Amino acid sequence: MLFHEIYGCYYNTVARILKEARKGTVDWDAMRQIVSENAFSESFLTIEPALKKQEWKLIDEKGLTPLKHDPSLPVSLLQKRWLKAISLDPRIQLFDVNFEGLEGIEPLFTPQDYVVFDQYDDGDPYDDQAYRENFRMILDAIKNQKQVHVLYENRKGSAREFVCVPYQMEYSEKDDKFRALVAGTRYADIVNIARIKECRPVGQSDGQIKEPAVKKSDYFVLELTDERNALERVMLHFAHFQKEAEQLSDHRYRLRIDYQRDDETELVIRVLSFGPMVKVTEPAGFLERIKERLMMQKDCGL
Repeated sequence: MLFHEIYGCYYNTVARILKEARKGTVDWDAMRQIVSENAFSESFLTIEPALKKQEWKLIDEKGLTPLKHDPSLPVSLLQKRWLKAISLDPRIQLFDVNFEGLEGIEPLFTPQDYVVFDQYDDGDPYDDQAYRENFRMILDAIKNQKQVHVLYENRKGSAREFVCVPYQMEYSEKDDKFRALVAGTRYADIVNIARIKECRPVGQSDGQIKEPAVKKSDYFVLELTDERNALERVMLHFAHFQKEAEQLSDHRYRLRIDYQRDDETELVIRVLSFGPMVKVTEPAGFLERIKERLMMQKDCGL
């Protein structure tokens, strides 16, 4: 059913018209607009007569439809196989997604079919029930702007309790870890979900918690020569960072990459992994970190 006509723009356009008709009435001018936005312009030469002459008994002369529900498309076998494959990812269980109806469906692919390169092997414990509960508590706090009380273990193993307002969730593919950006506490700006030992809501915000200002990020600028697919590799390597790219000449590019300070050491290592293909031009502080890392490697004989 991958190429079945019901999945084409023709059927989808008629479905859009019917959805508008269910809201009340839809005139022919509105139908033409829907067709022009979702199908070929000449499609209206077929759709309009079929609807007007009641060849398709879907809309009457008043622009009303007898349908009681919005039209929907059946899920194809390929889509079911893709959903089955997604359901095997342990991270999807964090979002409490219901995959009923996929019993007996062969997955399109499995976790054993692919290998993720350049990823740390100490990722978050997605199968741990306490981790899942803390994750969902933080996610709910972000959606509903709630304060949460957190018992958190830092890198040194010391525990600290604080109240904060989570406002954004991030995932690092390289680290295979989730973390939350939080406001309202002087103890942390970013918390790793796996380091949360306990998390509970403080109470409803009742509209009193203002949306926290996003912490100003640091940045660095790279210039690179696009040899051996350097541009593609750099863009892929920094895919989850906000960035701007500018072409300087046929094979020369400049990239500005924004990042949070906690990621700086990792980014220095990533930049150095590209060797002479890239050059850091600014700011001076990041450039100094590059030099320090190079000197450290030289002293270690690397």
